[in-house]
Amino acid sequence: MHIPDGILPAQVCAAGYAITGLATWYSLRQINRKPDPMAEIPKASLLTAAFFVASSIYIPIPPASVHLILNGLLGVVLGYFSFPAILIGLFFQALVIGHGGLTTLGVNAAMMGIPAWAAYHLFQAHRYLGRKLPEPTRIALFAFLGGTLGLGLSVLIFLTLVILHLPAEVDARAEQAAVVAFSLGHVLVMVVEGLFTAMLVLFLHRAKPELLES
Repeated sequence: MHIPDGILPAQVCAAGYAITGLATWYSLRQINRKPDPMAEIPKASLLTAAFFVASSIYIPIPPASVHLILNGLLGVVLGYFSFPAILIGLFFQALVIGHGGLTTLGVNAAMMGIPAWAAYHLFQAHRYLGRKLPEPTRIALFAFLGGTLGLGLSVLIFLTLVILHLPAEVDARAEQAAVVAFSLGHVLVMVVEGLFTAMLVLFLHRAKPELLES
């Protein structure tokens, strides 16, 4: 799910940095509107670390393996803090464990951070939709949908970028088939992340509801 250096042309990498810069500015602007912007930094730091570690947890799905992303979870729990958290996590992933790259850091951050925003807004919709359902059921359902949506949108963006920018010298048909097969392998991961997000959010709702973004 991380696009490494050398795959995308320079103009796409530059556009990725531009989008990420704008999204980071917007996130920080929204965060500064909170009564106490510093209060959620410990929670954001903890989930940034979880996002970093998730890339080392591999799920074998023959003929390859995939790893957790958790961008949907960060979106649901952190709200606008999720984009800076993902950006920082990706930076250290590129430096420490070699996932992604520095030239594609902007693209990878936008690819995972913007879907995290979508997951956040989808989860917040539980306040207005499905009111006939019991509150715990409604919260778990929308948390599951947010967790799957975050990863699903990222996979779709990844698939589009890689297929559109395959090098001319490779067998495009074979490479496209491999990329599509790899992306389909993330369907199981989407379910896993959705269930994990639902369980964590339901636990927080019962034990410490103030930790959930409002």
